[in-house]
Amino acid sequence: MLANISLDKVLDKETFKEIMPPLQKKLAALQQRVRDARLPVLVVFEGWGASGKGTSIARLVNPLDPRHFDVLTMGKVSEEMLRRPFLFGYWCRIPAAGQITIVDKSWHRVILPEEQVKWSHSEEEINAFYDDVQNFERQLNQDGMLIIKLFLHISQEEQARRFKALEDDPSTVWRVTPNDWAQNKKYNAHLDKFEQMLAQTQTDETPWHIIEAEDKRHCAVKICQIITDAIEERLDNPPPLPDEQPKIDFPRILAGVETNRNIRESQYKKELDFLQSRMTRLGHKMYIRRRPVVIVYEGWDAAGKGGNIKRLVAELDPRCYTVVPIGPPTPHELSRHYLWRFMRRMPKDGHFTIFDRSWYGRVLIERVESLTPVPIWQRAYDEINEMESHLTNHGAIILKFWLHIDKDEQLKRFQDRMNDPAKQHKITEADWVNRDNWDAYEQATDEMFAKTNTPHAPWVIVESNNKKFARVKVLQTVTDALDAAIK
Repeated sequence: MLANISLDKVLDKETFKEIMPPLQKKLAALQQRVRDARLPVLVVFEGWGASGKGTSIARLVNPLDPRHFDVLTMGKVSEEMLRRPFLFGYWCRIPAAGQITIVDKSWHRVILPEEQVKWSHSEEEINAFYDDVQNFERQLNQDGMLIIKLFLHISQEEQARRFKALEDDPSTVWRVTPNDWAQNKKYNAHLDKFEQMLAQTQTDETPWHIIEAEDKRHCAVKICQIITDAIEERLDNPPPLPDEQPKIDFPRILAGVETNRNIRESQYKKELDFLQSRMTRLGHKMYIRRRPVVIVYEGWDAAGKGGNIKRLVAELDPRCYTVVPIGPPTPHELSRHYLWRFMRRMPKDGHFTIFDRSWYGRVLIERVESLTPVPIWQRAYDEINEMESHLTNHGAIILKFWLHIDKDEQLKRFQDRMNDPAKQHKITEADWVNRDNWDAYEQATDEMFAKTNTPHAPWVIVESNNKKFARVKVLQTVTDALDAAIK
C-alpha cells in the first residue's frame, strides 16, 4: 500500500490559494450540517514522525467553530493509562452526536515498536489487538459515527531532513526524540509494520486514506477534500437500519431453576465470615498483581442486588472498589454509543468495579419496553461479547450474576416495601410494569444467557428466594474465580 505511493505530488502556491479557501468555507458549512444532523465525526491522523500531523490538524480546524470540535493528542502512554485496556482512552473521548473529534496518533499504534510497553510481538496478542480494533471501529460505524482515517506518508530522506531542521531551531529542538531517529534509521522495518497495520484495519466502511505529505500544500488540500467529501456523502446518504434477524426459540433456562435454596442461620454466619475474610485477602492479591475485576449484577426487581453487593464488598478496601448503580441514560449519555457510559467506568488494574445493572439493559428493558429498534438491540449481543473480550484480553476477570426469584416471592417483597415507610422509596410504578411483563423478560433473559455466556465472561444464576443463600453463593463464586485466576 505505502511502498507503491508516489511522493512527488506538488501544488504551487497560486493553485493552493485558489483551491483552499472554498474548501475551508465548505468545511465550515458542513460543520453546521453535522450539528443539525447530530452526526458524530471522528477524524484519525496517523503517519510517520515529522509527517506534518500537527500542522495539518491546525489547518483543518482553522475554519471550524471551536465550540463543536475537540482535538485529542495521544502522546506518551501515562502510568494511569497503562492500567487500562488500550482502547479505554479512546472510548472515553468519542464524539457526541453533532460533534467532531480529531485524534492525533490513534489506537492503531500499539503494535509499533516504540509504542509497545505491555504488548509483545506474539501472534496471539497481535491477533487480539486487530480483533479489538476492528470491532471498535465497526461498532462506532454501525452506531452512526463517521470515521475518517488519514495516514500521512513521507520518505525516509524527507523525514531525516525535517528532523534535522527541527533540531537546528532552538524553539523546536525539543520535538525530536531518540525514538524519532530510531524510526528513521529503521524506516523499512517500520514501513512493514505500517503496511501490516493499514492492511489489517482497512475496511469498506472505515477505509484508510493515504496522504502524500512531502508537499505541505498538496497535503492540506487533499486532507480537506477527503474530509468534506466524506461528511457530505454521509449526510446525503445515511446508512439504513440493518434487517431484523429471524426469531429463534432459545432453551428455557430460568423456568427450570429451583429458587428455594436455603441455608441454616449458623452456617450462614460461619460461611459469611470466612468468605468475606477470603475476599479481603484476594482483593489485596488482585491489587498487587494488578488484575482488574468486573462484577455485574442483573436480576428481577427486588431480587436483593443491593444487599448482596453490600455483603460482597463489606471487607474490601474501599479505595480499591467502586459500585456503579445504573439507571436510565441521561441526554448526555444518549448522545454517544450506548457502551460509552460503561466503558468509562471500567476499573483500572488492581481494582474492582461492581455494576448494579449494566449494559445488558439494551437486550432486556430496551428490548421488552420497545425503547430500541429491534435490529439495534439484536446486534448488541455481538457488541457486548466483543467489549467483554477486549477487557479480558487486557487481563480483566469478569463475573456476571443473575439474581433469580419467583413471581410469588417478588410480590411478597413488593408488598413488604409498600407497607414499610423506610422501604417505600424502593418500589416504583416501573417495578409493577416490569412485573406485568414477566414472561417477556424471562424470554429475553433466556436469549441473553444463550448468546452472551462465554468462558471468559460467564453467567451465574443465583437462586435468591433466600437472600442469605444468595449472598453466600455469590461470595463463594467470586472468591473461587479470583483464587483460580491467581493460581
